[in-house]
Amino acid sequence: MKIGVPYAKLPVILSGELLGANRNDTTDLVAIDSRKIMGGERTLFFALKGHYRDGHEFIGDAYHKGVRQFVVSEKLEASDFPDAGFILVEDTLKALQHLAAFHRSHFSYPVVAITGSAGKTTVKEWIYHLLQEKYKVVRSPKSYNSQIGVALSLLELHADCDLAIIEAGISKPGEMCALEAMIRPTFGVFTSFGRAHEEAFDSMVQHLEEKLVLFNRVKSTYVSEKIPLNAEQCERIRAKIVRNSAFQKALDKIPFSDQVSANNAALAIGAVQGIFPNLSMDANLLRTLPKLALRMEVFDGIFGNTIINDTYNLDIDALTHALEYQLMVAVKKPRVVVVGLDNENQMKRTEVEKLIQAFHPDKLFIVSSPDQVKANFKDSVVLIKGTRSSDMQRYASRFRLKNHKTFVEVDLTAMRHNLDVYRAFLSPGTKTLAMVKAQSYGSGLEKIGEFLEKQGVQHLGVAYADEGVELRKEGIKSPILVMNAEEEGFEACITHQLEPAIYSLKQLDNFVRELIFHGITSFPVHLKIDTGMNRLGFKLVDLPAALAFIQAQPEVKVKSVYTHLAESDNRRDKRYTQLQLNRFSEAFQMTSASLGYRVERHVLNSDGIFNFPEAHFEMVRIGIGLYGISSNQSFQRKLKPVLSWYSSISQLKKVQKGESVGYGRSFTAQKPLTIAVIPVGYADGFRRSLSNGIGGVYIHGALCPTVGRVCMDMIMVDVTGISVNEGDKVEIIGPSQTIGQLAAHMQTIPYEVMTGISKRVHRIYLEE
Repeated sequence: MKIGVPYAKLPVILSGELLGANRNDTTDLVAIDSRKIMGGERTLFFALKGHYRDGHEFIGDAYHKGVRQFVVSEKLEASDFPDAGFILVEDTLKALQHLAAFHRSHFSYPVVAITGSAGKTTVKEWIYHLLQEKYKVVRSPKSYNSQIGVALSLLELHADCDLAIIEAGISKPGEMCALEAMIRPTFGVFTSFGRAHEEAFDSMVQHLEEKLVLFNRVKSTYVSEKIPLNAEQCERIRAKIVRNSAFQKALDKIPFSDQVSANNAALAIGAVQGIFPNLSMDANLLRTLPKLALRMEVFDGIFGNTIINDTYNLDIDALTHALEYQLMVAVKKPRVVVVGLDNENQMKRTEVEKLIQAFHPDKLFIVSSPDQVKANFKDSVVLIKGTRSSDMQRYASRFRLKNHKTFVEVDLTAMRHNLDVYRAFLSPGTKTLAMVKAQSYGSGLEKIGEFLEKQGVQHLGVAYADEGVELRKEGIKSPILVMNAEEEGFEACITHQLEPAIYSLKQLDNFVRELIFHGITSFPVHLKIDTGMNRLGFKLVDLPAALAFIQAQPEVKVKSVYTHLAESDNRRDKRYTQLQLNRFSEAFQMTSASLGYRVERHVLNSDGIFNFPEAHFEMVRIGIGLYGISSNQSFQRKLKPVLSWYSSISQLKKVQKGESVGYGRSFTAQKPLTIAVIPVGYADGFRRSLSNGIGGVYIHGALCPTVGRVCMDMIMVDVTGISVNEGDKVEIIGPSQTIGQLAAHMQTIPYEVMTGISKRVHRIYLEE
């Protein structure tokens, strides 16, 4: 973006007060994240306040990177930032939106606004694909559709353009009005209407009406035939209902056969023909509608590398955001960028190279074939981009840490959604402690810990000190609670600022002795109270002695008291939980009276947060709920699954009647069968108890039961009558078989399934 607004005019545009130095320069760029700032010259930094991050805390970092123009909602000491100008506003987000609206007002070409519960990004990208050869189009980067994202998208508008396409998404009432005021769309596209964010609205009717606000002033709105609008609503938004049947000839040419793709393609085609009625539809463009890779794949690579695989295309906007993402992930690690350019895209080389060099990577390779990269990387963050024909996907696969066809996908976008669902339910001011013990329930300790810290989780929880040490080595700075703090780990706790749970007088005495040896005072600890679980913790009768000891020892300071509930998932009979809460209340009162300073409380896990809101207190502990698992079905429906487990078919075999399969000949075919051999076994976490049809996997949506015994490294499944090929994808956990369903077949619980997936199973992290 290059908005070109004189700094002196900004106070009027933003309704703010000018403080600090008087600046005579021009504002060309806008930044909201100090980590993404390359050079601060002529950059305006908005100190946005979120629920879990305050941009004012990063003004110093932005200033250090050369920024001298700031929009703030708090007065700062100007002497700390000589030659910097500050514009004081009431709300920095609204100020950003005012600037976006001001910028939007300078352009008269059509602006298309797209909203819907699903399909927004796909339809946006397909409209762009159909127009890009004949028109200059600017569009929202990836899925920038929030209150912040829309503003940033509008600031990308420029004069050398024929059309703009802007996504708009909402999560609660009142938001669409602000988006509509910024976008002021000429045309609208309404892709779908479903249950996303329904918990924030009183009814589906209210939710639908909120969506329609976006189209109040448009010339026409292209609406999917699947959306149930009444006559008054259609008239109000000047609706053009897009029916698939009207575009059947065109839909026959698209490279997709599923109904959802057909719906999205019809909308894209309908909107394009409606906005540009004289444009003839190019059959080749229809045949080449792209399969969108809307999420970058991040995985651990060989030689200590972290790989960002974003090899879908070489769109300049997508490249910019991939580079920003790499900068954010890398922290202090070297950054390597590898770009594949096929012959048809060599003309982009100068533009691509100039863009990348602005981010100052440590190494850059622009090649026409991955074989031209003649370098090895270690302990680096490697971004791999490229056009489809440059074969960069194959290059990315070379870096995989483990060559194992069985892999787990961890959807970080879904995890963020689940975290937000819990946060929305919490009492005001209640903090979150995210449990990342047992390798974050099998999904990867360091990756998940780093991700949750970036989401503003205030504390992390681990079982043992060595897990906390691993998090610190990855640069994680959040407070870390060690629940099973053993004497052997005391030194690690002190060295790495890990906060131990104290559960006995003997343990407390030993820890204080270690602190005395190191000459440390006021070290934070957490008192574990046993209110009825009969595991670790102080009984009420033992607590006075512990408190007396703590009063006499300046080496420790109690940060919190906490307990575990035995029946947090029991909603039918709450008597035992109430007994535990009463005991905990007594323990807390005793602790507060004895110590005389503020101590925090936390008792609730994921299920308890929903079932016992009266006990949210100062903090709650979220664990398996982050992965979309809850025993409360009404709450479960608000969550999204995070973890999926897949493999592929290694070999297909014909088995004749009377032949046996597997060890011990526990299965004999009663008729001719086709079986598939899958490279997953009990060493990966697919238990032997799933043998002989007790368990199974899904291939092309069909259940394929196990045949014979589960082996250490493979299973055999019945695929008789199903059209399959070697190499086809196999779902172990996913849309067809949830973690809960697989756990039921194993006669266990989802926790055990997740933590039982072997480390040798490759983890892939997906994030929008």
